[in-house]
Amino acid sequence: MIVEVSRSRVKQVTLQIVIAVASLGSIAVLVFRDAKWPRRNPIETLSITGAVLRQNADPRKQSPIANAEVTATGGLFEAHAKSDASGLFELSLRPSLRSGEPITLQFEHSEYKPLEVTGTRDDRLYVVRMEPVAPEPASAAGAEAKALPIRDVRVRYTVKNQTTLTVGSVAKQFEVENTGNVPCANHRPCSPDGKWKATTRLLSLDAGQDDLFRNVRVTCIAGPCPFTRIYSGDLTRPMRMINVSVLNWSDSTTFLVEAEVTRTAVTDTIRRSFPTIIGQTMTFALPAAAEGPTVEANLNGEEIVFPLGPKLILSWASCSVEVASGQNHTYRCELKEGYQFPL
Repeated sequence: MIVEVSRSRVKQVTLQIVIAVASLGSIAVLVFRDAKWPRRNPIETLSITGAVLRQNADPRKQSPIANAEVTATGGLFEAHAKSDASGLFELSLRPSLRSGEPITLQFEHSEYKPLEVTGTRDDRLYVVRMEPVAPEPASAAGAEAKALPIRDVRVRYTVKNQTTLTVGSVAKQFEVENTGNVPCANHRPCSPDGKWKATTRLLSLDAGQDDLFRNVRVTCIAGPCPFTRIYSGDLTRPMRMINVSVLNWSDSTTFLVEAEVTRTAVTDTIRRSFPTIIGQTMTFALPAAAEGPTVEANLNGEEIVFPLGPKLILSWASCSVEVASGQNHTYRCELKEGYQFPL
């Protein structure tokens, strides 16, 4: 018996030693694997955001530049973007460079001198100011005399409105003939309790194409009205067809159907907006429903109307439009050389 206990004890000790050795081996493999193949962080995409403005000493005249070509290069990658009407540009770059290493941003626009900016991978907002190819209009009296003055600028546009007009009315009488106190004897139609013989009469009215009935009223005006029931559905909503059914289980009754006939027309309403003018740039905002924006102005003493059109073409200004999140349209127009907004 003692020998058997000793052998069992030896087996338990041997098993514990094997488990310990296996655990040490697993730890060694994990340590070796981590040392040989270090973990790598996933590649993060670098976002670059900024705005492109016109170079001017007066901050009020640093107007946004639209359609500026932006190229970002860094490491083995490059990205391209174009500024919108507010001057905003956004691009994504998968850099092979480390934090602090340089990124080169190049800006190009046909009306401005090329510009190159060197930055780093560190997160920041870029505000870039480009110098115009054409010099700023001179403030000398002689130069101002040569530039054509543009005064009294207004923006005219139209919005569509729906107008509902009453174009007529209807008043229609109809009679529901019946003889009272006649047993039904299961010959339908009968009174609601099935006791008396009844009569059903249907009246249909059509308002006509493009017209609707509103404020429909059905009234019993003669006869034993308490012994009638009207079936007409929902008369509170506008409808082209009126269908009124009357059940009468007594003597003959007379009903009157009345309603207004209406027509909804779409009309154009003209509205005007006055732009904000700072330096040689004017800005104005129009609602999303605005149609046919037109600029009215006094050009060199003569009142002229300038339709903007879908391409925003003006002979005396370069315009761009930005659609905001609320669907309003913000227009910016910068005067061309040879024109001026007089102070």
